[in-house]
Amino acid sequence: MNVLVLTGAGISAESGIPTFRGSDGLWEGHRIEDVASPQGFARNPKLVHDFYNLRRRRLQDDTIRPNAAHLALAEFERQHPGQFLLVTQNIDNLHQRAGSQNVLPMHGELLKARCALTGEVIPWHDDLNTSTVFPDNPDLVGTLRPHVVWFGEMPLGLEQIDEFARNCDVFLAIGTSGNVYPAAGIVQTTPPHCQRIEINLDATPQSGNFAQTIRDKASIAVPQVLAQLREQAS
Repeated sequence: MNVLVLTGAGISAESGIPTFRGSDGLWEGHRIEDVASPQGFARNPKLVHDFYNLRRRRLQDDTIRPNAAHLALAEFERQHPGQFLLVTQNIDNLHQRAGSQNVLPMHGELLKARCALTGEVIPWHDDLNTSTVFPDNPDLVGTLRPHVVWFGEMPLGLEQIDEFARNCDVFLAIGTSGNVYPAAGIVQTTPPHCQRIEINLDATPQSGNFAQTIRDKASIAVPQVLAQLREQAS
């Protein structure tokens, strides 16, 4: 049984990480294009750095921990005899902290930085600004940016995701809005025999593509669904 999991902001919200995008379309009072686009970064790099510095600090706060859904996914992967891929739209590291191994962060990782000139990606836990020097290369000043996929940029690992989706037996979407493409279209790539399950507090534009939709918190529903899948596979 090949299992593909897609997670979105809803799974991390229970760990205390805000979804940031409000009903008015703003991210913490900012227009999305101002803090999450290459054009916004070019216009005002300080604003963008300040926005992500705040998020990076929050992620490293002692109160932010993996919840029962993260832990259940890691445990399922450890025990599952078939292929397993966890694709996340989240830029936090909660899946990795919970113990998940085969994680593909398609929108990047907040605790990494990328050099805008060389493309090199490095671990990064501190603040970034326009004066930050690239480690071990004093000639590169102010070239580091968050390793985050912004609007207008290509998500990571699309070929791997597409290939796995076309051959999966189970597709589980957890806490994702079903609005952001290409992630929202993954369910339509899965084969006809695939068992499609959606776990989300509210209905999404993709809900009609799932055979089973569960309206509950991820921390409650995910352990239950994974226990059922384990029984199926045994």
